[in-house]
Amino acid sequence: MSKFSGHKAIVVGASSGMGREVARLLLNDGWTVGLVARRGTLLESLAEEYTVEDHSSDKKSMGHAIVREMDITSDNADVSLRQLIDEMGGIDLYFHAAGVGWQNHVLEKQKELRTVAVNGLGFARMLGEAYRYFASVGHGQIAVISSIAGTKGLGPAPAYSASKAFENVYLQALEQQAKTRGLDIHFTDIRPGFVRTALIDDGTHYPMVLDPLKVARKIVAAIYAQKHVVVIDWRWRMLTFLWRLMPNWIWRRFALFEADRLS
Repeated sequence: MSKFSGHKAIVVGASSGMGREVARLLLNDGWTVGLVARRGTLLESLAEEYTVEDHSSDKKSMGHAIVREMDITSDNADVSLRQLIDEMGGIDLYFHAAGVGWQNHVLEKQKELRTVAVNGLGFARMLGEAYRYFASVGHGQIAVISSIAGTKGLGPAPAYSASKAFENVYLQALEQQAKTRGLDIHFTDIRPGFVRTALIDDGTHYPMVLDPLKVARKIVAAIYAQKHVVVIDWRWRMLTFLWRLMPNWIWRRFALFEADRLS
């Protein structure tokens, strides 16, 4: 039996990309995982991989998946999240991987508003409910995939970089509040660079692209270690360090990469 048997998590954004990869690793480790996303069919296909149909030792070591179709931009998504938590008999980990982003060189209205709706309002709605649940029981862990894009304002993707900065600061603020209130809630802010997922599979060349499975393993290791902020990998840590040192008068003139979409 896995040492994580009895542990429960909800992964929001589990239908694809890094959310799906992390959910799979948690399930492999024996967690019971609530899979949440807008695309229920993709969640079902993942859950089917963990349907126990025999009593082999391999099956016994795997976790159990629970599927819940949910749109975090819906006004009642937080209510649905709490209902799922209650149905699962509580959770130990809330993992947020849902997000969207595009480069938007001409500031198209719908791209900007959609990004803010998902990465800003939807993010706060779901994390707020997860935080309130953990506050009610006194302990838990919230982990988030944000982005290195929150380091500086990126001209090619204004709403995306701004929303990721919002996520970074919001998580930091919750961590401070939890500490002040004496709550045993741990927070992990995971900031990857470009990861080879469907979101950047558009024929464009992206710099320093990361392998999704390797990134997922680093994410799970960071969660288990209860790290606070993790930038993946060392190349992106060096780059973002240099970005922070760059004066604004230089940054304003700095030419960034060009592509159609961000992960």
